[in-house]
Amino acid sequence: MRMSAKAEYGVRAMVQLATVAAGELTTTDDLAKAQGIPPQFLVDILSALRTDRLVRSHRGRDGGYELGRPADQISIADVLRCIDGPLASVRDIGLGDLPYSGPTAALTDVWRALRASMRSVLEQTSLADVAGGALPEHVGSLADDYRRQETQRGHQRAD
Repeated sequence: MRMSAKAEYGVRAMVQLATVAAGELTTTDDLAKAQGIPPQFLVDILSALRTDRLVRSHRGRDGGYELGRPADQISIADVLRCIDGPLASVRDIGLGDLPYSGPTAALTDVWRALRASMRSVLEQTSLADVAGGALPEHVGSLADDYRRQETQRGHQRAD
Protein backbone atom coordinates (compact mmCIF):
# COMPACT_ATOMS: atom_id res chain seq x y z
CA MET A 1 0.00 0.00 0.00
CA ARG A 2 1.27 3.42 -0.91
CA MET A 3 -0.36 6.27 1.00
CA SER A 4 -0.43 9.69 -0.63
CA ALA A 5 0.73 12.77 1.25
CA LYS A 6 -2.83 14.04 1.02
CA ALA A 7 -4.21 10.93 2.76
CA GLU A 8 -1.49 10.96 5.42
CA TYR A 9 -2.13 14.66 6.11
CA GLY A 10 -5.86 13.94 6.26
CA VAL A 11 -5.40 11.25 8.89
CA ARG A 12 -3.12 13.52 10.93
CA ALA A 13 -5.61 16.38 10.78
CA MET A 14 -8.46 14.11 11.81
CA VAL A 15 -6.53 12.67 14.76
CA GLN A 16 -5.70 16.24 15.81
CA LEU A 17 -9.41 17.12 15.64
CA ALA A 18 -10.15 14.05 17.76
CA THR A 19 -8.19 15.65 20.61
CA VAL A 20 -10.42 18.73 20.68
CA ALA A 21 -13.25 18.81 23.21
CA ALA A 22 -16.72 18.18 21.78
CA GLY A 23 -18.35 21.39 20.64
CA GLU A 24 -15.06 23.28 20.25
CA LEU A 25 -13.93 24.37 16.81
CA THR A 26 -10.43 24.37 15.37
CA THR A 27 -9.30 26.67 12.58
CA THR A 28 -7.49 25.49 9.50
CA ASP A 29 -4.44 27.50 10.56
CA ASP A 30 -4.38 25.88 14.01
CA LEU A 31 -4.66 22.40 12.49
CA ALA A 32 -1.97 23.18 9.94
CA LYS A 33 0.43 24.49 12.60
CA ALA A 34 -0.25 21.64 15.02
CA GLN A 35 0.59 19.01 12.39
CA GLY A 36 3.00 20.84 10.09
CA ILE A 37 0.64 20.61 7.12
CA PRO A 38 0.74 23.28 4.38
CA PRO A 39 -2.42 25.34 5.06
CA GLN A 40 -3.63 25.58 1.46
CA PHE A 41 -3.20 21.82 1.01
CA LEU A 42 -5.19 21.29 4.22
CA VAL A 43 -8.09 23.41 2.89
CA ASP A 44 -8.49 20.96 -0.02
CA ILE A 45 -8.29 17.97 2.32
CA LEU A 46 -10.87 19.42 4.72
CA SER A 47 -13.17 20.12 1.80
CA ALA A 48 -13.11 16.43 0.80
CA LEU A 49 -13.62 15.36 4.42
CA ARG A 50 -16.56 17.74 4.70
CA THR A 51 -18.13 16.34 1.52
CA ASP A 52 -18.02 12.86 3.10
CA ARG A 53 -19.40 14.33 6.35
CA LEU A 54 -16.34 13.29 8.33
CA VAL A 55 -15.94 16.91 9.45
CA ARG A 56 -18.32 19.82 9.86
CA SER A 57 -17.34 23.39 9.16
CA HIS A 58 -18.73 26.52 10.75
CA ARG A 59 -18.33 29.91 9.12
CA GLY A 60 -17.75 33.23 10.74
CA ARG A 61 -15.23 34.93 12.96
CA ASP A 62 -15.35 32.12 15.50
CA GLY A 63 -15.69 29.42 12.86
CA GLY A 64 -13.62 26.34 12.27
CA TYR A 65 -13.88 22.59 12.02
CA GLU A 66 -15.04 19.75 14.20
CA LEU A 67 -15.46 16.03 13.64
CA GLY A 68 -18.65 15.02 11.86
CA ARG A 69 -19.31 12.28 14.41
CA PRO A 70 -17.59 11.01 17.56
CA ALA A 71 -13.94 10.06 17.12
CA ASP A 72 -14.60 6.47 18.17
CA GLN A 73 -17.00 6.16 15.23
CA ILE A 74 -14.54 7.29 12.54
CA SER A 75 -11.98 4.72 11.43
CA ILE A 76 -8.66 5.39 9.78
CA ALA A 77 -10.11 3.52 6.78
CA ASP A 78 -12.97 6.05 6.55
CA VAL A 79 -10.46 8.88 6.18
CA LEU A 80 -8.21 7.06 3.72
CA ARG A 81 -11.13 6.04 1.49
CA CYS A 82 -12.41 9.61 1.49
CA ILE A 83 -9.08 10.98 0.32
CA ASP A 84 -7.59 8.22 -1.86
CA GLY A 85 -10.46 5.85 -2.68
CA PRO A 86 -10.29 2.06 -2.14
CA LEU A 87 -7.76 0.78 0.37
CA ALA A 88 -6.19 -1.75 -1.97
CA SER A 89 -6.70 -2.31 -5.63
CA VAL A 90 -4.76 -3.87 -8.45
CA ARG A 91 -4.67 -1.54 -11.43
CA ASP A 92 -8.18 -0.38 -10.44
CA ILE A 93 -9.62 -3.75 -11.47
CA GLY A 94 -11.99 -5.69 -9.22
CA LEU A 95 -10.34 -8.73 -7.68
CA GLY A 96 -12.83 -11.09 -9.33
CA ASP A 97 -12.04 -9.60 -12.74
CA LEU A 98 -8.26 -9.99 -12.69
CA PRO A 99 -6.97 -11.91 -15.73
CA TYR A 100 -4.93 -14.49 -13.80
CA SER A 101 -4.64 -18.08 -14.90
CA GLY A 102 -2.33 -21.01 -14.57
CA PRO A 103 0.42 -20.52 -11.97
CA THR A 104 -0.69 -16.93 -11.24
CA ALA A 105 -4.33 -17.82 -10.40
CA ALA A 106 -3.58 -17.92 -6.66
CA LEU A 107 -2.44 -14.29 -6.77
CA THR A 108 -6.09 -13.23 -6.53
CA ASP A 109 -6.23 -14.80 -3.07
CA VAL A 110 -2.96 -13.10 -2.12
CA TRP A 111 -4.54 -9.73 -3.00
CA ARG A 112 -7.72 -10.70 -1.09
CA ALA A 113 -5.64 -11.57 1.98
CA LEU A 114 -3.77 -8.28 1.69
CA ARG A 115 -7.02 -6.34 1.50
CA ALA A 116 -8.47 -8.27 4.47
CA SER A 117 -5.32 -7.64 6.50
CA MET A 118 -5.41 -3.91 5.78
CA ARG A 119 -9.10 -3.75 6.62
CA SER A 120 -8.55 -5.53 9.94
CA VAL A 121 -6.14 -2.77 10.93
CA LEU A 122 -7.59 0.32 9.30
CA GLU A 123 -11.31 -0.34 9.81
CA GLN A 124 -10.90 -1.42 13.42
CA THR A 125 -8.68 1.50 14.47
CA SER A 126 -10.58 4.69 15.24
CA LEU A 127 -9.39 8.25 15.51
CA ALA A 128 -10.05 8.01 19.25
CA ASP A 129 -7.78 4.94 19.47
CA VAL A 130 -4.89 6.80 17.86
CA ALA A 131 -5.47 10.10 19.67
CA GLY A 132 -5.63 8.27 23.00
CA GLY A 133 -2.62 6.07 22.25
CA ALA A 134 -4.68 2.94 22.97
CA LEU A 135 -4.62 0.94 19.75
CA PRO A 136 -6.68 -2.24 19.37
CA GLU A 137 -4.77 -5.23 20.74
CA HIS A 138 -4.26 -6.90 17.36
CA VAL A 139 -2.90 -3.66 15.87
CA GLY A 140 -0.44 -3.19 18.73
CA SER A 141 0.64 -6.81 18.40
CA LEU A 142 1.27 -6.43 14.66
CA ALA A 143 3.27 -3.25 15.28
CA ASP A 144 5.33 -5.01 17.97
CA ASP A 145 6.03 -7.91 15.59
CA TYR A 146 7.13 -5.46 12.89
CA ARG A 147 9.47 -3.64 15.31
CA ARG A 148 11.03 -6.97 16.33
CA GLN A 149 11.57 -7.89 12.68
CA GLU A 150 13.17 -4.51 11.97
CA THR A 151 15.49 -4.97 14.93
CA GLN A 152 16.46 -8.46 13.74
CA ARG A 153 17.14 -7.17 10.22
CA GLY A 154 19.30 -4.41 11.67
CA HIS A 155 21.33 -6.92 13.67
CA GLN A 156 21.73 -9.18 10.63
CA ARG A 157 23.08 -6.29 8.55
CA ALA A 158 25.56 -5.37 11.26
CA ASP A 159 26.98 -8.93 11.35
